[in-house]
Amino acid sequence: MRAFSYSVFAKGGPVMWLLVLLGLVAVVIFIERALFLHRGQIRSTEFLEGIKNLLLKNRLMEALTLCEETPGPVAKVVKAGLRHATDDEPALRFALQEAALVEIPILERRISALAAIAQIAPLFGLLGTLLGMIKTFWQFNQGGNYATPVVLAGGMWEALLTAAAGLVVAIPAHLARHFLAGRVRALVQDMEWAGNELMRFLQRDYHPEPGAKQ
Repeated sequence: MRAFSYSVFAKGGPVMWLLVLLGLVAVVIFIERALFLHRGQIRSTEFLEGIKNLLLKNRLMEALTLCEETPGPVAKVVKAGLRHATDDEPALRFALQEAALVEIPILERRISALAAIAQIAPLFGLLGTLLGMIKTFWQFNQGGNYATPVVLAGGMWEALLTAAAGLVVAIPAHLARHFLAGRVRALVQDMEWAGNELMRFLQRDYHPEPGAKQ
């Protein structure tokens, strides 16, 4: 079965190896990004409630430490807000927005590469198809009026296999990109919600006592 599979794969020509390479790159990117985004996903509501409880007890340093120990962009945005806890609303809002703008490109890193692979893979498949058809007509021309089906089948194999392989790489890459983009959107929404909730709390309910232990 392995020999048969490799023999069929080999009939696709050199373009098949390029498509295999693209597929491996897409798998590596997807796994790395999926794990990274999974580590950054926290229970934002519970986390923010813990921050609020610490602030109500005037334990700002403990709240900052909790942010340091918590992974993900939400904690980093909250930490940026806590550093400006006593500032006025425009300064606080600017600090939160600036922190979010720093985190979003980190979340979106390498996802565009998946989109590029999803777009390029069918083009490589089309290239293989054209090369296979060129090979077929060239062999037909070489054989004159007596070109055998066996001789012509090689080019047709290459044309069909590369077209199929291009789609096999492109379709999962498209799905992977949409999946990761959805995870990024969810994290961005969590950042926006946490930032707004923290700003509202700091402006209305947080009243640090002078000389209080933090």
